[in-house]
Parts: sequence; C-alpha cells; structure tokens
Amino acid sequence: MTRFSSAKCCLEISDLSLAYDGKPALRKLSLQVPRHRVTAFIGPSGCGKSTLLRAINRLHDLNESVTQQGCIRLEGEDIHAPYLEVAELRRRVGMVFQTPNPFPMSIYENVAFGLRLQGRLPKRKRDDIVEWALESAALWHEVKDRLHSSAWSLSGGQQQRLVIARTLAVQPDVLLLDEPASALDPISTLKIEELIRNLKSQLTLVLVTHNMQQAARVSDYTAFLQAGELVEHGPTDSVFTNPRLQRTENYITGRLA
Repeated sequence: MTRFSSAKCCLEISDLSLAYDGKPALRKLSLQVPRHRVTAFIGPSGCGKSTLLRAINRLHDLNESVTQQGCIRLEGEDIHAPYLEVAELRRRVGMVFQTPNPFPMSIYENVAFGLRLQGRLPKRKRDDIVEWALESAALWHEVKDRLHSSAWSLSGGQQQRLVIARTLAVQPDVLLLDEPASALDPISTLKIEELIRNLKSQLTLVLVTHNMQQAARVSDYTAFLQAGELVEHGPTDSVFTNPRLQRTENYITGRLA
C-alpha cells in the first residue's frame, strides 16, 4: 500500500471488510487517498469498487443486510464517530453517480439546493456561489442566459456537469465519482475528464471507472481491486507501465476479465 504522511492524507481506510447477507464484498482493505489528487479505482465488475465508494459516503447505513468492520477516516476523523452527523459527512464528501440525476427544478435552483438546506444566505451571496460552482464545473458560459430554465432541458453531459456543480456549491472536501462518464458521448466524456483534472486544485477526487484509458488519462494514483481485495495501489504511471504484480498486468493488458 502506498503510504502518505498525515499532512498529505485526506482519506484513510483501515482493514475495511463489508458483506451483503454474509457474502464478502470487501476483504480487509487498507488504502490511503492523498489530498488534492485524483485516485482511480479499477477492477472487474463485482470487485467492490462502487461498494467501497459507497462506504466512504455511508450509503450502506440503512441496508440491514450489510455488515461492516474496519475504519474509514476523513482528515483524521472516524466517519462513524457518534458526533459526526451523516448529513455533515455527505456535505464534506459529495458523490456523483453514473446516471445524471438533476432535480426537477431550474438550473439555478439545482445548484442552490444544498445552500438553501444549510440556511439562509443573502441573495447576492447565493448568486455568487451558484456562479462560482457553475464556473468550476465548466458550465457557466453554456447556461448563464437560461439559469431559470428546467435542468432537464440540458444535454446528458451538461446534466452531469450540473450535478457536479450542485455538489461543489456546498464546498466538499472530497468528490466521489462513480463512473460519471459511462453514459455520455465521447465529447461530453472529454469535458468531464478535463473537469476532473482541473478540480483537483480545489478538492480530493476518487473515481470509479471501467475505462482503463480514462484512469490513465485523469488519475494520479490507481488502486486495482479484485474479488473485494486491494491487489495493487500506487502512482498511475507505475501501475500501468510497470505493475508490481502479475495479476495487475493481466488485468491491464486484458488477460483478466
């Protein structure tokens, strides 16, 4: 496991095991995610990538069939600590899913939604944050003249960037991306990839992808999972060009499905 000093580590996962109805999905997994970098999770379908992402966001909490052991720390804090409310965790750790899910309201209100939940803000301040979030998501110049149009009038790629803007508006520490471009056309995919590269100056990103080329293009670190285990983790260039383990090489070269 690649290790980082506490000053550079944003997320630390220690001996994490998770099972559905007693069937293991993650097995004693330990991993550090560095701050202000892009970390990609790769591996075959069913290997635990999305399960791990959801565990970081505590999306398994209400699933009675899930049992979990181990620890996940965000900036040194246990995310299951009694004093840390789930709503506050999810403000600090935003998540974007495979299929865009804009709310049935205007473009502006989508981005302002989380701000309104947090409390009253002067309209000018709210307007400034909405513009900043849309700028950060590389969407402002495409929608600035129709902020009060329905979010559903946007293209699929624009909707995904809108969802990212909505997440950024509450200023999270971490952005989790679960195959955010898999349902998009190639041009929209390139825009999402450029956005991911640009956002790491603002926050830490964790990306789940089946697209090996995408992981190689946008990530700084790559973690290869197989059957719920962490097989290899390190700088993306090293993992892809000089993997330490044969299992990793077999997967990257297509000899392991």
